[in-house]
Amino acid sequence: MAGRRLSSIGYLVENARWGVCMIRVCIVCEGVTEMEFVKSCLMPHLLDHGVLAYPSIVQAPSGRHRGGRVTVERLARFISHEYHAADRLTTLVDFYGFQDANGRTRQELEQDIFDGVVKHAAGVDRRFVRPYVQMHEFEGLLFSDVEQFQCVLDGWDAGVRQTLIGIRSQFPTPEDINNSRQTAPSKRILAAFPDGSYNKTEHGPVIADAIGLATIRQECPQFDSWMIMLEGWGA
Repeated sequence: MAGRRLSSIGYLVENARWGVCMIRVCIVCEGVTEMEFVKSCLMPHLLDHGVLAYPSIVQAPSGRHRGGRVTVERLARFISHEYHAADRLTTLVDFYGFQDANGRTRQELEQDIFDGVVKHAAGVDRRFVRPYVQMHEFEGLLFSDVEQFQCVLDGWDAGVRQTLIGIRSQFPTPEDINNSRQTAPSKRILAAFPDGSYNKTEHGPVIADAIGLATIRQECPQFDSWMIMLEGWGA
């Protein structure tokens, strides 16, 4: 796939000649890491399913596109503003990142985001807005194949490898790696690379690309269900 990737615009121009209709899907992301993951991993795959996916980072209260500080209300308002600019909308945000989770489950957060969109935008169609909250963090997906952490060249060694293998072996799936402030996936990764050689924004999307969507989907059933939905939008 990597060798034949086209820019989204180039793909549209090429296929417009053949009457191919693309569904534009806005994926509202929490931050730069998720945005790069969408661009490098999801977009090329979904193009083959007739879906032109593109990321958009939720704005901070200041209006800057710096990501983070996620709340249900902020996501709902942002999605409502984007509703008429895309054919479909979804989200890629961390369960762990919600400032206002207040004990709500993933499903409850997703429903409350949708309800908020309905409140702020008239005529919202449930079929076209499907919030998705990733358990427990984007970094959890990287535990689908810990061998690919070797992409962090400056910090990878046998000790790091065994640490990451040990973490993964404690949970049924990468999505079950828990979300306390001390033991969230991102905290565990940072602890495994104590010299600071791991950088989420730099290495996260690279590791995910090295793992590949097929393996991530096999290991992460909730993520796989979301991908099936996205593919279905292009059917």
